[in-house]
Order: sequence, then structure tokens, then C-alpha cells
Amino acid sequence: MENFSSLKLDETDLALLRLLQQDAKMKHKELAAELGLTITPIYERIKRLEKSGVIKQYATLLDPVKIGKELICFSMVTLEKHSQAYLKEFEAKVMQIAEVMECYHLAGEYDYILKVVVKDMNQYQQFIVDKLSAINNVGQVQSSFALSTLKATTAYVL
Repeated sequence: MENFSSLKLDETDLALLRLLQQDAKMKHKELAAELGLTITPIYERIKRLEKSGVIKQYATLLDPVKIGKELICFSMVTLEKHSQAYLKEFEAKVMQIAEVMECYHLAGEYDYILKVVVKDMNQYQQFIVDKLSAINNVGQVQSSFALSTLKATTAYVL
């Protein structure tokens, strides 16, 4: 049994979470059959996991190539100044940019790394010129482009 944010998860919870990570559309009846339970305890466990924040949301994962988003770029950003106000301003602005799929605040050489997904190099250039460099206090941007995706998962090991 593991403890996540004061919520105790038993083996059934972990098994349930594994199944939901594989297919969030599984019906309560299917989950119950897989775990050897009835529908009511499955429903109650899912509601408890949602209410506690263990399950944050449900999402549909799209194939980026099939929707015309073929260029994945990792943009490492260094800010000129590092006061709390500048950090918060950068983070607030980045959160509003649709092309930014993920953003991490880093320790080390760069301040942030952004995962940016766009159609092509022209769209990436527009992103840099019109959006990222327009943010106050951006000092330097170093870009690396994915040649291929070897592994992309949303499932955590439980």
C-alpha cells in the first residue's frame, strides 16, 4: 500500500488506475469484471480518486501527424532576470500559448524547457517571433527538433 498526498491507495486502487491509464473509456462493468468486484465499489473508488485529485482529468490523445502537427520542438529558454515577478510573468504568458504542450521550470543551465508542437518550421518561426520572443524578459532560446518519436506515454508506473 502506497501513500500519495495522504490518500492511501491499496492494490485494487493501483490496479484500477493502471486499467484507466490504458483505456479511460472502460465501462464500470468492464473494470469490475477485470478486478473481480461489483460495479458499486468501482464507482465509489473512481469518485474517491477523482475527488482526491489522484485522477486529475480524462483526455483524448490524438495522433499529431494525422491532425497536421508534425514538428515537435524542445525550446530551452533562459530569462534575463530571475525575480519572482519575472518568473511568474513568464509562466503566465507561456500558459496562454496554445502551441506549448508542456512547460517545465528547470534547475541548471536553462530556466525553462517548452515542448512546442506545430505544423512545420514556418509555424515554429512564427511562434518564436510573434509569441515567445514577445514575452518580456526572454533572454535566450535554444531549440532542438525531434527527428522521430520513439516513446510517448502518459501512463505512470504504479
